[in-house]
Amino acid sequence: RQAIHKITCSKEAFSVIQAQLADLPHEEFWIIHLNRASRLIKLEKFSVGGVAGTSVDIKLLFKSALEQTSSAIILAHNHPSGQLQPSQADKHLTKKIIEAANLFEIQISDHLIVSSETYFSFADEGIL
Repeated sequence: RQAIHKITCSKEAFSVIQAQLADLPHEEFWIIHLNRASRLIKLEKFSVGGVAGTSVDIKLLFKSALEQTSSAIILAHNHPSGQLQPSQADKHLTKKIIEAANLFEIQISDHLIVSSETYFSFADEGIL
């Protein structure tokens, strides 16, 4: 059983997810489920895609968050190209997820785009 991580910033979230997403040749989308105390409930591989993207079904994302009784979630995906800037599709998806999260009173704490060495944080850049 792993130690219960408390995730309070993008750097801590990156340290939890980096091993799963670094250096993949395809895109994957992960969810970091957190409880009210910002402690890790579950690290979930949500979808696997191709080199240019992956599909995220918002209904299924919230089904999972509700099943875990997540108080907050952190979204994370990789860009196999190594380009860390979010695409318009990334920004649009994040906005739609935040709108849905408000209905369920689930906090979207961050959305990370991960490369092997570093990450882009929507929260840190003020676009969450």
